[in-house]
Amino acid sequence: MTNSYKPKAYNSVSPYLIVENAQETIEFLKQTFAAVPVRHIIGADDQIRHAEMRIDDSVIMLADKAEGWPSMPAHVHIYVPDVDATYQRALEAGAESVQAPEQKDDADKRGGVKDSGGTTWWIATQVE
Repeated sequence: MTNSYKPKAYNSVSPYLIVENAQETIEFLKQTFAAVPVRHIIGADDQIRHAEMRIDDSVIMLADKAEGWPSMPAHVHIYVPDVDATYQRALEAGAESVQAPEQKDDADKRGGVKDSGGTTWWIATQVE
């Protein structure tokens, strides 16, 4: 039996987000992208020290900010089956619109939202 260098069903690259309120981000990911929890580690101070959420074939890792680890704005691009429906779910989950979905100079229809933790999510569906 061969041991893998990474966990089964993980991609080689996963974004790691340090956010203001990791639990709010987790709820946003569940509501918007049907994300499924993979791991959840709570520190002695009841802050999320590490969490992993699976969205389709990818894992997003995140944690609450902590001393020496400030929250940082980030941009994450995600392909979804229906950009318009996903964008609407994001707004219903409390995200702020950055750009309504539209097709510009490439084959993607894309929109953007910013969640309460400071992450901007670029949501796209390939239409051509």
